[in-house]
Amino acid sequence: MKLVTYQLKHLFAKQRIGIFFNDQVIDIEETYKEMEKNQKAENIGFDIPSYPNDFYALGQAGLHYAKKVLEYAQTKSPAFTFSREEVILGPPVPNPSKIICVGINYADHVAEMGAELPEYPVLFSKFRNALIGPEDDIYKSSETNKLDYEVELAVVIGEKASKVPQELAMDYIAGYTIGNDTSARDLQKRTVQWLQGKSLDHTTPIGPWLVTADELTDPSQLKIQSYVNGELRQSSNTKHLIFNIPHLISFISNLMTLEPGDIILTGTPDGVGMAMDPPQFLQDGDKVTMEIEQIGKLENNVRSQN
Repeated sequence: MKLVTYQLKHLFAKQRIGIFFNDQVIDIEETYKEMEKNQKAENIGFDIPSYPNDFYALGQAGLHYAKKVLEYAQTKSPAFTFSREEVILGPPVPNPSKIICVGINYADHVAEMGAELPEYPVLFSKFRNALIGPEDDIYKSSETNKLDYEVELAVVIGEKASKVPQELAMDYIAGYTIGNDTSARDLQKRTVQWLQGKSLDHTTPIGPWLVTADELTDPSQLKIQSYVNGELRQSSNTKHLIFNIPHLISFISNLMTLEPGDIILTGTPDGVGMAMDPPQFLQDGDKVTMEIEQIGKLENNVRSQN
């Protein structure tokens, strides 16, 4: 199942949670109401939230209701179904409480950055201001001349997680999406803390949808690639993660409680622009494409901003 955040183009109303199926978007809240009215679903005594973050707060129960909606849509034609051309897709989780990023988590990327293999996961954060969706432009701020791309597998938490053992960690995942952890290398490197180079406004696309964990059951063997203007830049596999997903969830949840909708960006492989000879940074008009096996493609244009 592919979950999306969407808005109708002709309304630009509040973002809503939907299911992407057969190149259409099915509204989860309204379709479940239709199912109750037609006695095709149990009356649960409350409306399923329409806003994505509120939906993810339901945890596994929300995913259960969404699955019922998809099953219904496969046999009926729900009234609140929209073509791909009618909607704008936003970040699958538009307002996460936490965006936790993992640095230098592929051995080849560690080498190209001239770093040492980490003993523990290297964690840093991004904020909501940086997040954009699959149809938005990446802003190239006038504050940076060295804007770089980083394709990453993004994990979205589906249940409140605290002190989770590795062997149970996968049970806490809602699903997976693609992230582009764009980095202003000149800002990132001018201090020992990376934050200022990682959280510029409107720079970090995620999407185009969240593939639920019951569909993507093994994220440990996924081909992961990035392109700039059609040129292959990064090509690796998630099997090369230094700290795998169960390790990361266990490690992070022993430091802080993870909430439904929290995003973990798991790290990028080698091939970033900074490490090329000469370095190749993103410029106005560039098209950046991220691809991860079993998830799809995330494509954004770069636009200069004053």
